[in-house]
This record gives sequence, structure tokens and C-alpha cells, in this order.
Amino acid sequence: MPSDFLDLLAADAADANDVSAVDRIRKVLFECLFNQLSDQRVTSLFTLLGFDGEFDCYAIAGYPARSSARTRKSIEKIVSDFAGDCLTAEHAMGNPVVPNADDSGRANKSNTVVVALIRPVGAATPEVICNTIASEFDDTRPLALGPQRSGAEGAMKSVRTALYCLQAAPALAAAVPQLPRPLRNDDALPERAMIGDPDAREELVHVVYGSLAAAGPDDPTLLTVSTFLKYGGSLETAAKELNVHPNTIRYRLKRAAESTGWDATDPREAFVLSCAIALGHMAA
Repeated sequence: MPSDFLDLLAADAADANDVSAVDRIRKVLFECLFNQLSDQRVTSLFTLLGFDGEFDCYAIAGYPARSSARTRKSIEKIVSDFAGDCLTAEHAMGNPVVPNADDSGRANKSNTVVVALIRPVGAATPEVICNTIASEFDDTRPLALGPQRSGAEGAMKSVRTALYCLQAAPALAAAVPQLPRPLRNDDALPERAMIGDPDAREELVHVVYGSLAAAGPDDPTLLTVSTFLKYGGSLETAAKELNVHPNTIRYRLKRAAESTGWDATDPREAFVLSCAIALGHMAA
């Protein structure tokens, strides 16, 4: 991208001051976000679209129930009715989708998602907005809610998280009884890390593993959780291996759950902890 391209685009919008110019700004902005750009030029694009300063925002992404254009228009109206600001775009997911056929034999699946970037205003929480616009998305396919963040970089990260959640959804669906709707940041941490999400990997290493290894690689909490998981969740075997009473294992596991937010006695959460420990050892 030429260094002066965004400046030219900004001048175009200022001179034209019409819908087509604003739409070009929006399209370029989202292409920047989809390609993980969040520098000062991207901040300028946000300013041109009315997102000034260190604005708060969050992303919602899903597969449209109708045409992408109609879905985007409906979402923008709903958010506007809540006195919020909303920018929307279409994005083709990287993984191809094998289409199913409806009764007429026509393919009815697409890999195109609609992404809404919303600046909250008033008392409407991200969960309230997401639940309100959920009907605009295909209810047989995953819906993702990115975390609320600030500024251009925060917008990029929220969009990135939502898209990685959608990409990770098939793996998560095979591992849990029911896929959460919407998918949130923590729901697919291991799966997101596996497909290259740097935010998920950072959280697993620095937050989850970091809590377990707060006192270093020989931290009793880390050793207890690692041993418990290594022996398939057996309290007695872990206690014997560490030469402590099973109640000591129970106490340390409880402490670990409190510090990390993940319970090693739950099968799904044990998988999260296993991935965090593996990534932590590799990063050490």
C-alpha cells in the first residue's frame, strides 16, 4: 500500500462528501483491520467515519441469514435504534465451506461472513446488542462476539478475535456438548492458538501458564496441575507421584482454579490448561 494512499482517500472523502466516498473509506478501513493493520493511518480512517480518539468498540461476526447487504443494513439500523454507532463489512473466511443443498438442490452455505464493529453508547451492553441482532445471522452456524477494546488497535484485535472464533468453531463443536452462542474470547482459546491467533497464544502463555508458574518452573501449583493432568486426572496417582496426601492435591487444584479461572477437574478446562502448560514450556 503506497504511503500516501490513505491520505489521498481522506482527501477524496473530504472533497466529495458523498455516500460513495464514505463507502470507499469504510471498505479500505475494514481491509486494513482484516489484514491486521492499526497504525496512525487507520486511526485517521476511523476519524473520518466519526470514530474519534480512543473510542471503545467491539466486533460481532457471523454468517448472514439473508443476503449480506440486507443483513448489514438491518444490523446498522438496530444499533442506531440503540443510539450506538456501527460499521459493517463482508469478509470471506479463509477456510472453504462445503455447501449443503436445500430442498431445491441449491447450495445454501457460504464462507462469507458479516462483521459489525460497534461503538457502544448508553446502557446497552455488548451482550444485549449481540442478542438483539442475533436473528440477522444464520442460527445454524456460529456467531462470535469479540472483546470490547479501545482505539484502532483494539478494533483490529476485536475483529481478529471474532473471526478466529468462527474459524475455530468446527473444532470446538466436536469437543463440547453444545457450541456457545455467541462464541466469546475464552470459549475457543486452545483452538484459536492452534490456528495461529497470537492473542489466544499470548493469553494461554502469559495469563494461564503465568498464573500457574508465578513462583517459577518449580511452582507447586504448576507441578500439581501438570502431574494431575499427566496421570489422567487421578488424585491418588498424582498424590503418590508428588509424595503428598490427596487432600493436598485437592487444595492445590482449587487454588489453581481460583488463580487461572480454569478447573483441572473439568474435562474441557483441563484441555485448556494442558495447552497452556505445553505452550508455556515451549515459550520458556
